[in-house]
Amino acid sequence: MVIFVDMDEVMADTYGAHIEIYNKEFKECLTLETCMGHEVWHTVPKDRQLSVKNHARNKGFFRGLKPIADSKAVLRELSLSHEVYIASAAMQFPNSLEEKSEWLDEHFPFIPWQQRILCGHKHILKGDVLIDDRSYNLESFEGRSLMFTSPHNVNISGFERADNWQEIAEKLL
Repeated sequence: MVIFVDMDEVMADTYGAHIEIYNKEFKECLTLETCMGHEVWHTVPKDRQLSVKNHARNKGFFRGLKPIADSKAVLRELSLSHEVYIASAAMQFPNSLEEKSEWLDEHFPFIPWQQRILCGHKHILKGDVLIDDRSYNLESFEGRSLMFTSPHNVNISGFERADNWQEIAEKLL
């Protein structure tokens, strides 16, 4: 199988990073539970929303992300028997292209640079499976679409869902 895997909120915990940075910056106690069903920036006061939106523009944001639990082990196993490509929208933020590449080198060195698609739109992808947290990426994919659960998408339906990497393993290994 040819499997495409998104990075943000599938392999890398961007959501948790936004909450952590916000709490540090504003000395708040914003929680994951408070944000469920929304983007982080939607859950903060209007005068702080731009700050949250700009986190991804800050140097080091993508480089310092924590890997999602079990993503390394499951992706390593998948890569032994399938063609695994990382497909991430890396063109939107100035630092993300370089930082995402370095992050992959550190955390997922078994996926070579030749299997990393750092792009804009994902509608061009042709393969068997797309694992992504964004419905707009999954809607146009012609293969099997797996929505990886993230706090922002818990209220979205209409897609086969995987709540964690162990569920991905059960579905694809």
